[in-house]
Amino acid sequence: MGIKSFLASRKNQQNTCVDLPIKVSDYMSTNLITFKSEELIEKVIDSLIKNRISGGPVVNDEHELIGIISEGDCIKQISESRYHNLPMENNTVEKCMVKNVETIDGNMNIFDAANKFLESKRRRFPIVENGKLVGQISQKDILKAALALKGHTW
Repeated sequence: MGIKSFLASRKNQQNTCVDLPIKVSDYMSTNLITFKSEELIEKVIDSLIKNRISGGPVVNDEHELIGIISEGDCIKQISESRYHNLPMENNTVEKCMVKNVETIDGNMNIFDAANKFLESKRRRFPIVENGKLVGQISQKDILKAALALKGHTW
């Protein structure tokens, strides 16, 4: 007597991955804490601490992305200020933000975005549509997506 298979016929199986959310826009954060270029660094530091975030996008009055500010940028400013014995109260976001910001497309596959995080060593990427900031994806968002998709795509 031969070995019997306990699996049913596989002819009519449907592909269940079609409806799964796998785009960056499905997992990006849209309720963002943003900063203005004229804000004081001390206010930014306070906001980073209170909101438990490591950085955020800098936008102009039209909500266009003009830079990004991080904890590291603030620490660098504190260090330089103390080293040169200069007061920090006049230091603005514009003086220490990163102006050349790399963004990603909201339609990008979440796994391609994960690879981009590995290649770039960044903690967050803003998402811009038609020149306006619409969201941000972080490494934590990628982890959430991986858990949500576990078993469906791997």
